[in-house]
Order: sequence, then C-alpha cells, then structure tokens
Amino acid sequence: MKFGVVVFPGSNGDVDCYHMVKHVLGHDVSYVWYQDTDLSGLDCVLLPGGFSYGDYLRAGAIARFSPIMSSVEEFANAGGLVMGLCNGFQVLTESGLLPGALLRNDSLQFRCQWVDVRVEDGETKFTNNCRKGQVLHLPIAHGDGNYFADPETLERLERNGQVLVRYCNPAGETTRESNPNGSLNNIAGIRNEAGNVFGLMPHPERAGEKLTGGDDGLYIFRSILMSLGVPVA
Repeated sequence: MKFGVVVFPGSNGDVDCYHMVKHVLGHDVSYVWYQDTDLSGLDCVLLPGGFSYGDYLRAGAIARFSPIMSSVEEFANAGGLVMGLCNGFQVLTESGLLPGALLRNDSLQFRCQWVDVRVEDGETKFTNNCRKGQVLHLPIAHGDGNYFADPETLERLERNGQVLVRYCNPAGETTRESNPNGSLNNIAGIRNEAGNVFGLMPHPERAGEKLTGGDDGLYIFRSILMSLGVPVA
C-alpha cells in the first residue's frame, strides 16, 4: 500500500508524516506537490500540519484552492482514505470535506504542548486499532484549533458518531481544563458521514517513537493500515 503526503507552501508536518510512514511503519510513501493533480496509485492521502500559504485570510483558506485539492476531493468522494492533521484539518473544513470550522484558540495564544484525547469509537477506519474510551497522549501545536459548528451540525455530528476523539484528562474525563483551545464539546477530531475522511488537531505523526515523548500516534496509523487489510503487530 502507498501513502501520499501533500506539500503546500508553508507545510511543516510533511516530513514528520513521511518519516512516520516510511521509517517507523516501513511502508511506501511519496510527497505530492500542491500543484500536482495525480493521486493514482495511492491508498491514503495525508494533509499535513503547518501554515499553508502563511495562514493568510484564514488557516487553510488559500490551500483549499490549490490544484491538488480538486483531486483530493475526487479521491475522497470515490472512497479513498484522507486524513488531515492540524492545518490539514483546517484545509478539510475549508474545502467542505468536513463540516464546521477551526477558530482562534479561546486563549488567543499559540498552544504547543502534549494533550490527552479520548477515543469515542474504536471501530472506524482511523481508530480500529484503539478501544473505545482509550486515552491517547499526543502533541499539539496550533493557534487556530478551536472547533466550531452551528447547533444543528454539532447535534448531527454527535448523533451520527462522527466525533472520534475528544480532549480529556489522563483519566479520560472531558473537563474544561483539559481543553486547550475552547473546542465545542471538547472535540479534537471528526470524520465525515461516509467514514473515509478524518481531521484532527493533535499530531499523531509526531508521536511514533518513545524517544520523541510518546508513540500513541501509532494507534491512528496502524488503524489506517488495518482498514486497508495490512496486518499490524
């Protein structure tokens, strides 16, 4: 199987994604330049973190119009797996592939720290290597991670089980203190209705080796592999 990592001007998580897939998991991966349009041969597309186009206008607002995004939308609409991480999540909401928006952190400060998130569903394409209620320890680094949606959209997300991870404390409790950015309902990551597009603000690609502070990000990437029929240890 093969991953593709989209590179926008200003991306900085692309190398982390490549390292996770190639050197930690040992699978094929290639960079996909933002001006390209060919996603043939890929099984999963990753939209990395960073500051695409300098976050001008809004985070992800300009990247959404990059040539590659038309192909990403076609890929997703055909059932291909797409995961957006941090800025990639912002691009997915701007493109309409995921509902809602990522606003400025309620603190109005950039947050760079490790957080805990609780897995809400252990049977999706992105979490099937986890158990429901499992707490993952992952890093964040964002200024615009405050998830927002109108009441109807939020109710639909909750009703459909589209919220996959929520900010929590180490005991798995979703407290206000454990929410680093003010996200509604402590939302850290959501999927689309079809279940093949996932966006999350934490960085699992930066949590693949204990040497870097933790390896809970492997649960997310191994879930993708399992969804594609690849056996994992």
